[in-house]
Amino acid sequence: MDAQSQSQWDFTSDLEVGFGSQENASIVYAALAVDKELQPNKVKRIMAVSDGKLSVHFEAIEARFLRASFSAFVDVLTLATKTIEEFGQGMEL
Repeated sequence: MDAQSQSQWDFTSDLEVGFGSQENASIVYAALAVDKELQPNKVKRIMAVSDGKLSVHFEAIEARFLRASFSAFVDVLTLATKTIEEFGQGMEL
């Protein structure tokens, strides 16, 4: 990697969401991990699960790509969270 490609990821943001259990965090991770970034050369998303929390790190070459990616991710994260709240308690997996 040359110096230019290393410094192109000037815009970053981190998000951490607690789900109360490792199982719920892992379910949300698995559901969201299949959605890859549409422009991976402009936005990177790295997810991890630890101690019942989903951590997400975003990097982008421009603020507008970061905003669009973050916003779209929060939309699907909200849907996944509401689904767990509605159907997750006592549900057999």
